[in-house]
Amino acid sequence: MKARRIFHDRKDYPDGAIAELTIWRVPKPVLGSAHDLKYSLFYGYPGQRLVGYDNERGKGDHRHIADQEVPYTFTTVEALIADFVADVKTFRGDP
Repeated sequence: MKARRIFHDRKDYPDGAIAELTIWRVPKPVLGSAHDLKYSLFYGYPGQRLVGYDNERGKGDHRHIADQEVPYTFTTVEALIADFVADVKTFRGDP
């Protein structure tokens, strides 16, 4: 089985910011993760990540808020997306 994209969404904001979410199902867990998903959730401007969630090989599940990188406890896809959207709203100052 090859990696298969199971979710993709992109939102372009009027101020030029972009939110792009991509999730793949992979044949075996990415090194450092205990689940069969690989994901990359990005919010920022071209060349500037402000909020990001991913499970880079060897690092496992983690998130980026501005210049900070902290571990992230993955539970479900729904929780992952909800947490990302909440962080983006907080970063943008949206209610």
